[in-house]
Amino acid sequence: MNFFQSIDVNATIYIVYAVLIAGVVIVVISENRTPVKTIAWMVVLIFVPVAGLIIYYFFGQDTRRMRHISEKKYKEIKDLSFKSLAYNRNINILPEYANLINLLKNSNFSPVLQGSEIEILTDSAKTFDSLLKDIGNAKHHIHMEFFIFKNDSAGKRVKEILMRKAEEGVEVRFIYDNVANWLVPKWFYNEMKKSGVQITSLMKVHFPKFAKQVNYRNHRKVVVIDGVTAYMGGMNISDNYTVNPNWRDTQLRVKGQGALGLQASFLIDWYSSGEAWLDDEKYFPEAQVYTGNLMQIATGGPYSLYHNLLQATVNIIIGAKKYIYLQTPYFLPSESLFLALQMASLSGVDVRLMVSEKSDSPYVDPAAHSYYADLLEAGIKIYEMVGKFIHAKTIVADDMLSVTGSANLDFRSFETNFEINGYIYDPEIARRNREIFFRDMQECREIKFEDWMKRPGWRRFFDSTVRLFAPMM
Repeated sequence: MNFFQSIDVNATIYIVYAVLIAGVVIVVISENRTPVKTIAWMVVLIFVPVAGLIIYYFFGQDTRRMRHISEKKYKEIKDLSFKSLAYNRNINILPEYANLINLLKNSNFSPVLQGSEIEILTDSAKTFDSLLKDIGNAKHHIHMEFFIFKNDSAGKRVKEILMRKAEEGVEVRFIYDNVANWLVPKWFYNEMKKSGVQITSLMKVHFPKFAKQVNYRNHRKVVVIDGVTAYMGGMNISDNYTVNPNWRDTQLRVKGQGALGLQASFLIDWYSSGEAWLDDEKYFPEAQVYTGNLMQIATGGPYSLYHNLLQATVNIIIGAKKYIYLQTPYFLPSESLFLALQMASLSGVDVRLMVSEKSDSPYVDPAAHSYYADLLEAGIKIYEMVGKFIHAKTIVADDMLSVTGSANLDFRSFETNFEINGYIYDPEIARRNREIFFRDMQECREIKFEDWMKRPGWRRFFDSTVRLFAPMM
């Protein structure tokens, strides 16, 4: 090949690549995403061209208009699930939360569940022991769904008890996330299957659909035992979550109608993963009424028409009258969430945000720090837990509303992952959550605006640069 031929080949490659980049940019713009996310992807595609195309192919495609399960079928399944609850009867809904309740009903078909017994668990070791005990006492079925289920000592303990219960004749079903558990050897699951444990993945990642699946993770953590007792929250099954003293998580142990709400969520995911629909009433025993509280179980995911959990969070923040306290391991707020927090604080609401001084995700921390100055200037109090990683995802507001679940306050939880939250309307639960927040504050340092602004200029510039990519994290 002579010199001029080489130039022609190179020119052709550049032209083809430029057309390809331009085509992808047009696709990104035409998807009508938020301007922040659109600009972030355009920056990546233009300034990191080759890697940008690969990253976009695997992590950037918008699947929100694709349906994992049709809306009609989703509502039909929820109606079947809750038929024993007669949830359309008149319920005394608190007028100050009517908008939130109706929002979750209309966007997620989430009924109001009455009278659940709810235990707030913050000691990971005790939570794990409680879970093992309840699983061991199962008589009819055990339904489990976890983002992470490692083959370490904690995973092996759960595995052994699930296998034993299956061999005893208890129905055991388990949903795991395909990508988060890639390093778990196949034999780990095969041994469970041989003993009778039924195992599936909500979204199996395989070719040729790999690019459309690898970015969408099942981040939900749900356990339902005999349709009577259930668990939800932030804890996964691994030693890090169960025996690490420097790991602070929050889990709910739920009995009553709330457990049936989690049952419905699990069975919908089981059906969505390609398994048979289980509509037998034996999975929905008559629920005992323990208290006077109200509860809604709401899910969010990449195939939902609306950002259900983000909408609910913004609704809670702008509706707060006295205070709102939030805990999250990762804080990368969308523009709407960011503005809602500022509006609430500037309106005189006591807004407090608790995160970790250092998370387990170093690229997230600087992006999160870039939001601090504006939040502090608006009067929001920021607390960083020192020496521990706070993995709890909780909100408490106005001595009445509490939220606990799997969703972080970040783009990934609100837009990309499959998540689940519990919304509890009860003054006693709110009081306990408020006490837990203030107890955790004793292990935190408060970030002050004057001190924060004394950081070196290069540090602030670096944080702001990383923030450009926050919508993709």
